[in-house]
Amino acid sequence: MSASPVDPTRTDLVGGDPGPAGPEPALFDLPPGSREVPTRVVLLTGASGSGKTSLTRRLGLPVLALDDFYLDHDHPGLPQRFGIVDWDDPRSWDADGAVAALVELARTGHTDVPVYDIPTSRRTGTTHVDVTGFRVVLAEGIFAAEIVERCRDEDVLADAICISRPRLVTFWFRLLRDLAERRKPPLTLVRRGWALLRAEPGLVRHWESLGCRALTPAQAEKEIRALLRAP
Repeated sequence: MSASPVDPTRTDLVGGDPGPAGPEPALFDLPPGSREVPTRVVLLTGASGSGKTSLTRRLGLPVLALDDFYLDHDHPGLPQRFGIVDWDDPRSWDADGAVAALVELARTGHTDVPVYDIPTSRRTGTTHVDVTGFRVVLAEGIFAAEIVERCRDEDVLADAICISRPRLVTFWFRLLRDLAERRKPPLTLVRRGWALLRAEPGLVRHWESLGCRALTPAQAEKEIRALLRAP
């Protein structure tokens, strides 16, 4: 990913040279000694199909897809449900790898991340992500809440948001997406989707307990755009 020379989120276009008169303007209230981190991370979580990907497309910011840090289907000790790997369990996901990539991205502007193929449940390679010049990067995935505290401890966190909307709407859009992408057999998708619908209120409460704010897609978009407009 590369930045447009006229993008308003570029650091070289915001605030200019502060000179000797005062400190450089910042998007966030940062603790002393932390201003060397050029990019901050907004973590986005929510039920599968809740609208996270659509939101990131509307915002037009660099995005790190946290789902690419899933483990291969034959990784030892993966949790099971419905006779297959339970891909909704955080134990099916490489949290350490995700945090390391986000920290490197925030501090250096670039990192290598895996490429994950959902139909075959396997990593197929790596890709290079470059967000040099951007002050905000989005990290989107159903397990984003699991790393809120770790990102805060690493001093790279800008915000943590859980996307929430009516459960039946989420169920329907998730099913349409998964069928179109042939992610799993149709019966498995329906059974999984119904289980997720029933579990969603508890999941939202869990994500909030881990440090996320529950917002509708429209509210989340407004909040993130407000971050970008901040002096």
